[in-house]
Amino acid sequence: MKRSCFIIVLFVSFLLWAGGVQARITLPSFFSDGMVLQQQSSVAIWGNSDRKLQKVTVKTSWNNKKYTVTTDESGSWKVKVETPVYGGPYHIEMNDGETVRINDVLIGEVWLCSGQSNMDMRVGGRYSDPVIGSLDAIVTSGNPDIRMFTVGSKMTSEPLTDCEGEWQEASSETVPGFSAAGYFFARKLNQVLGIPVGIIHASYGGSRVEAWMSKEGVAPYKDLPDVHNASILYNGMLSPVIGYGIRGCLWYQGEANVDAPDLYTQLFPSLVSDWRQQWGIGEFPFYYAQIAPFNYNKGEGKGKNSAYLREAQVKCLHLIPSSGMIVLTDVGDDRTIHPMEKETVGNRFAYLVLGRTYDKKGFPVTGPLYKSMQTEGNKIILSFDEMGKGLTTYRQPLNGFEVAGEDRVFHPANARFGKDAQTVVVSSPEVEHPVAVRYAFKDYVKGCLYNMSGLPASSFRTDNW
Repeated sequence: MKRSCFIIVLFVSFLLWAGGVQARITLPSFFSDGMVLQQQSSVAIWGNSDRKLQKVTVKTSWNNKKYTVTTDESGSWKVKVETPVYGGPYHIEMNDGETVRINDVLIGEVWLCSGQSNMDMRVGGRYSDPVIGSLDAIVTSGNPDIRMFTVGSKMTSEPLTDCEGEWQEASSETVPGFSAAGYFFARKLNQVLGIPVGIIHASYGGSRVEAWMSKEGVAPYKDLPDVHNASILYNGMLSPVIGYGIRGCLWYQGEANVDAPDLYTQLFPSLVSDWRQQWGIGEFPFYYAQIAPFNYNKGEGKGKNSAYLREAQVKCLHLIPSSGMIVLTDVGDDRTIHPMEKETVGNRFAYLVLGRTYDKKGFPVTGPLYKSMQTEGNKIILSFDEMGKGLTTYRQPLNGFEVAGEDRVFHPANARFGKDAQTVVVSSPEVEHPVAVRYAFKDYVKGCLYNMSGLPASSFRTDNW
């Protein structure tokens, strides 16, 4: 009996020992079943192994090609694989003595979406803020070619290498909990391009821009309003996914920085440069949403007009290479900082991306942007870029303009379209010799000026007072 027990114990010990010598590859959460890889690119895949200074092979099923890499002294490894034109599903096998397999891999277009609560707002709405059209969007959302990954919310003092999250196929069960702006963007992109789209979403409500910058990126700025929270979201939510193959980034943030618009024109371009440097894949497209008008000061006249932050975002167009901005002056709500028309946000991102990144033609990609002014007597004639076929208010009054003379006092202006609706002519009986014009340059305002394709004009001012 004792001999039998000894043999059993010896056999079990052998099995445990044999299992122990078998290596095991571990991967970050986003390298998992259902993921989307950027097409026609050299994309990085990385992980860890129990085996140090040993070979790991990676085999991709779309071309049956094997890649070999050696783990470092901590067991970490990283390899770049070549991806084909869109398609799938495929699988990827990794072996360090034991095989790990990722199934249901699609090849398509991958975009990162980030920012604060307006990017984080879900298709199904949140708290007391609904999304217009959410029910129909959810009911019709089933699409195996749209895959979504939400990075788990986390703030940390040091950069992380992994995050919580999983790839989910678009369906009526998964879409309600995903970023509304991100989903509507992906849906339009998939509809037009007809290829798989992967969206990685990493946002956090109420976050300032500096929270999303690395310690190195934020280091030059010594007098931040919220220095203690600098880098905490970069560390906890962005750092894990840095290096994942993407086509570009969508950004919807700025509401938390309305108190420092001048600083924003420094921080935001630095963030973009920081991310591009950290990613190491070149000057990838970076598109962002101008914040929507909202009554930040609650009508009390306290603090600074948030139009200055919108102006700062316009300035960033000239400071950030390969960038673009969507305008939301017509969707703001004075009762909530979270506009309900998130499908409009997602679609406008898609129009911009389709025109700028995918070279689709025949339509403007953004709304009118102030170009120049010319004074004629008691009138000022305003010219714009990005007009498309002309300007319109969709038969509503042309409101929101103000004009000032040398005394720098602004008065409501009469406004009309010039010849062929290519310009706007403004004047005021209170201002005999006008020198400056402002449009929609208030904390909260409902924009009414569009191009003929329905894209709104940004608020602007011609002065620098």
